Amino acid sequence: MKKYIYILTAIVSFYSCESELELDAPSELTTAGFWDTEEGARTAHTGLFASLRGEAADLWLLGEIRSDVWGGRTYESPSNLALIESSFTQATAPFGGWAGFYTQIHRVNDFLANVPNVEFINESDKDHLLGQAYGLRAFYYYTLLKTWGDVPIILEPLATVDPNGLSRERSTQAEVMDQIKSDIEASLSAFGSDTTFWEGNRNFWSKAATLALKGDVYIWSGNLMGGGSADFTTAKDALEQIAPIGIGLAPSIDELWGVANEGNNEFIFALQYQRDEASNIYNSFTGRTTEINPQFNADGESMSDFIIAGANRYGPSEKTILLLDDNADDRKKATFIQLYTDDNGGAGYAMYNEPTYFGSILNKFLGRVDATERIFENDVPLYRYADVLLLMAEAKNYLGEDPSGEINQIRQRAYGEDYDPNIHAYSNGTQVANANAILTERYKEFVAEGKRWWDLRRAGDDFVIDNISFLNPGDEYKLLLPISDDMIGRNPLLDQTPGWE
Repeated sequence: MKKYIYILTAIVSFYSCESELELDAPSELTTAGFWDTEEGARTAHTGLFASLRGEAADLWLLGEIRSDVWGGRTYESPSNLALIESSFTQATAPFGGWAGFYTQIHRVNDFLANVPNVEFINESDKDHLLGQAYGLRAFYYYTLLKTWGDVPIILEPLATVDPNGLSRERSTQAEVMDQIKSDIEASLSAFGSDTTFWEGNRNFWSKAATLALKGDVYIWSGNLMGGGSADFTTAKDALEQIAPIGIGLAPSIDELWGVANEGNNEFIFALQYQRDEASNIYNSFTGRTTEINPQFNADGESMSDFIIAGANRYGPSEKTILLLDDNADDRKKATFIQLYTDDNGGAGYAMYNEPTYFGSILNKFLGRVDATERIFENDVPLYRYADVLLLMAEAKNYLGEDPSGEINQIRQRAYGEDYDPNIHAYSNGTQVANANAILTERYKEFVAEGKRWWDLRRAGDDFVIDNISFLNPGDEYKLLLPISDDMIGRNPLLDQTPGWE
């Protein structure tokens, strides 16, 4: 197996390219018999997820940084202010080269082109791997569509150096959505009745992940692309199939987060991080001991013994802090450790106190401490069952059904023993009121999970403009990103995103 790991490393290095859709060399995967054996196919499969993990930072930025979650006080210089404030221009367009997604798509395309021809001892294993690959490609194209709208569609591995074959025009959003839905169905067909997790591991794609993605996709197309009730019904049907697979909410917030809890049944698909292999991105939401140790937490306890070696580049907005400022809601302390410059006479601060507030540490993905070192090895979910429940609430709301049951399952878990239905339960209201309640619950539930921007976008342009202070009526074109001048220079078939010309 080790020899294939070395081959895989060489392949990954070989594929690295300066500009997406402008690769300078052909695929070399078929050399030296790489695709001749099941072992080679399995190694390539592992590589698909290693390269997906390499996209984690961009996935997070695309899904959350432009929302209202961040932009608050940091105690080091903040990062990505242009994205937070939507102050970029065509000349400073972020995520050049389509954020690297076409390199990932090329790897999936190569996998899908070659694995069907590989002989497996157990053909059902091959089917499972193909189901995973189709699901990944749908996920990549869905992310591209949400980010740029019209994007090129490439379904074959780039096995030629002919420049005319590498430059592609942007396909319409409708065409891209059709391709996403086609890949979702191909994934489900390959999985068939197999609802298992590959090697019992939720760090690989699964039928449950494809069903979650299907629910997400069809709500988007139903609300934003004219699919209407038919798409909402399809989304609801897909989401309803997930719980019977053995997936559900963790019993409490305490049993959801933390390295020791990563095997919980709520996670559907998560990026894996392990010591000496890869660290997640969340050390940038913490800070250095020189800033943290002199402060006090909200309980009035000294932070002098807190072990950290990170940075503080992202601070929660005051809107986020106030939204979570409910001591009965277990998500408050599970999400952030608030820091204050004094201990308030030993009493701490039961509620947010701006004059002595110093900043926050993200608690959700804080890793673990080993001796004097903090290791950021939390697995990071891309889909979990709380997501499924609230997507179900969205689908029901669009269908004119009552979404309160799903909302209240989330609230009951959040408040635990303090849950009082007379105070905390949500009652069905108008469609707009329900939509806002769902958005608020998702806001509280998914801080730092790369969801909030997509949640607002999926709800509709008005919800984005109403919630993002840096966007105003007339800025709707900014919801899709421009493509860089460099990308257009390299691929003259590309047209600029409408509104950014």
